[in-house]
Amino acid sequence: MSIGRINRTKGIALAAITSTAVAAGVLFIQGAADAEPKPTLDQAKKQVAALQEKAGAIGESANDLRGQITASSARVKALQAGIAKQQAQVDSVKRQIGSLAVAGYQTSGISTTAQLLLSTNPDQFLSQASTAQAFAGQQNSALRRYQVAQGKLTDLQASEQTELAALQAVQSKQDALKKQIQDNLDAAQKVLDKLSDAERKRLEEENAKEAEAARKQRPTRSGDRTGEDIPNIPASGRGAIAVNAALSQLGDPYVWGADGPSSYDCSGLTMYAWGKAGVSLSHSSKAQTGEGRRVSRSELAPGDLVFYYSPVSHVAIYLGNGRIVHAPRPGKSVEIAPLDEMPINSMVRPG
Repeated sequence: MSIGRINRTKGIALAAITSTAVAAGVLFIQGAADAEPKPTLDQAKKQVAALQEKAGAIGESANDLRGQITASSARVKALQAGIAKQQAQVDSVKRQIGSLAVAGYQTSGISTTAQLLLSTNPDQFLSQASTAQAFAGQQNSALRRYQVAQGKLTDLQASEQTELAALQAVQSKQDALKKQIQDNLDAAQKVLDKLSDAERKRLEEENAKEAEAARKQRPTRSGDRTGEDIPNIPASGRGAIAVNAALSQLGDPYVWGADGPSSYDCSGLTMYAWGKAGVSLSHSSKAQTGEGRRVSRSELAPGDLVFYYSPVSHVAIYLGNGRIVHAPRPGKSVEIAPLDEMPINSMVRPG
């Protein structure tokens, strides 16, 4: 066998060995990833809670874009109405120009001098010539009106395109945040999938019991507070209405973007509760920080809004005696919790 042929044979064998080694390495890495240690139930609960809390915080960032989207959509709608009105004006002037052009054409077959020489009634001709000049003046005026009207229409159309681009940019940003929310919820589900059927069932039962216990604490139809966790601190005015409205939703599930009547996210709950008191709030915890009077901790009264984290990504309603009611995070229900369960950012009294 020639040396060249021997070398080619060795090269083929080496490539085959290398490919096998690479494939084995991939399988080893895959196996190592799949063989990650199964979390304990407590570890899984902590991991899931962290991922769900992150999803909730991102959800509030997405909520904060609602105001921009609403305002931009309103501006687009107003511009489109203005464009339709301006287009009607342009069309009207165009029709007027067309009518004047027809009238002018009917008298423009020969020169004015020739028409005068050929006329059997010079006085009548001169009168008609004066009328023709008036037509010409009207045409010039109509053309100027058309130029102005068309210019305004072009400006409005350009503004509409600018506003539409801005709206699409904000909507794309919100869509990206929505994807991040789902990614975190999917990651939480993967953690749960590593548990046994019995462990997952146990967690489901715990969550169901918490929701049921919360529902049992709802105020009576007369507004009386029934739960042990609900402070019996007198609330008055709109604050009392907001508190009772929020407490009436105890046990309802957290759903991002929801503001009732049977599910809520954190700012959706506060918006709903204060709406019952006649105060309009934005569906955004960040926006709600500016929709009332700032109060100190010593001034806190039932109904006040308490904001958490920096930057703000969560909001609750103060009940009194160091307790709040809030929609905590995905996977949980509206509940009562300690005021200091999370790091406080600021406090506001709506209205």
